[in-house]
Amino acid sequence: MTYYEVNFDGLVGPTHNFAGLSYGNIASDKSAKGTSSPKGAALQGLEKMKALSDMGMKQGVLPPQERPHMPTLRGLGYGGSDRDILATAAKDDPALLAGACSASCMWVANAATVSPRLDTHDGRTHFTPANLISMFHRSIEHPTTGRTLQTIFADDSRFAHHPALHSSPHFGDEGAANHTRFCVDYGDPGIEFFVYGVEALRKGADGPQKFPARQTLEACQAVARLHGLSEDRVVYAQQNPDVIDQGVFHNDVISVGNGRALFHHEKAFLNTDALKEELNRKLPGGDMVFVEVPDNKVSVQDAVQSYLFNSQLISPSGSGSNAMTLVAPIECQENTRVKSYLDNLVAQDGAINDVKYFNLRQSMKNGGGPACLRLRVVLNEADLNNLGARVILDDSLYAELRDWVSRNYRDELSADDIRDPSLLYEVRAALEELTGILKLGRLYEFQRA
Repeated sequence: MTYYEVNFDGLVGPTHNFAGLSYGNIASDKSAKGTSSPKGAALQGLEKMKALSDMGMKQGVLPPQERPHMPTLRGLGYGGSDRDILATAAKDDPALLAGACSASCMWVANAATVSPRLDTHDGRTHFTPANLISMFHRSIEHPTTGRTLQTIFADDSRFAHHPALHSSPHFGDEGAANHTRFCVDYGDPGIEFFVYGVEALRKGADGPQKFPARQTLEACQAVARLHGLSEDRVVYAQQNPDVIDQGVFHNDVISVGNGRALFHHEKAFLNTDALKEELNRKLPGGDMVFVEVPDNKVSVQDAVQSYLFNSQLISPSGSGSNAMTLVAPIECQENTRVKSYLDNLVAQDGAINDVKYFNLRQSMKNGGGPACLRLRVVLNEADLNNLGARVILDDSLYAELRDWVSRNYRDELSADDIRDPSLLYEVRAALEELTGILKLGRLYEFQRA
């Protein structure tokens, strides 16, 4: 049976705004308090999805979450009507309100870690939502994330769902932004590659000094155990603490993989030579392809500014082993050093033989590029035919979603606008309609109350 690596992209939510909430994310800090365009952001994301679908990729959609998230504010002691809560929170603690309004769930690379049936002990595809405890505004996402994944991947003979890991800093988990699967072909057994920033339970362990290490080794190991992965099919690697302190808050800001290829900066990891040897030794049926970018060609600062490694690395042919295309943000085209490197890379006609540039400026200003917007799930034809919702993009769904965004989203949103009660009611009306389009049922708390 044919297997596909399906990209499930997050639909940008109606409250997309620039609140500067993500410490260690340089782009987010620089854009803080600016005026965003929720409509522009959502349409840019949809255009990328449609382009990849037109290239022959299987493309899915994940819905935004309800924001402002009133259950969070009520759980933190605010009472009265929704209107009263928004007014009081805006006056007493605007930072808290901003966190409850964040549309950060658009970056579904952080939604969960996914292990396909080809790698797991019970022959089911396993999902573990990320607890995202390093940031308040993201830590409130995983209950809805889990419910969404269980709704879409509902057949328990095919899919297994785990709760988020224990909410302790020792088990900080940021999902697939720090996880990659390597294989010769998507339908072959593979190895799962977990990257962590610190070993949290070992005193004196190496880690960053300026910015937090959001992923721990302990979290990676726990997910591997939950998913039933054998030790000979798992590789753990530590991210270089120095690059975390330069703004590389997730591994997908400094490396990206696909098939048997790892595209990475030379400073991405500690003990790189030993890591390459282990990956080569454990990959079933083939040798790894390493595309290592020298620091004297593209600096870490260039990588962070352009989000070169937050590109998607895809195989339009449908196989993980053929020539690959890099789906890059337009900022890579505008950075002369990065553009020069990519031009030379493509001219070599190696593993990466094409680059497609996309305008995702609204997402990029908040610190998320093409790879942040997608969660990869390996599925076969039978899996695709047994999904519990209408989430695989085709021409009809694309047209409906564009129309939905155009009618329901604001053109502009400032930091002060999130306190507007009418925004809450606009969002709820939009999500009520969206659950009908995607056939998700009563997904959100306001629908279930």
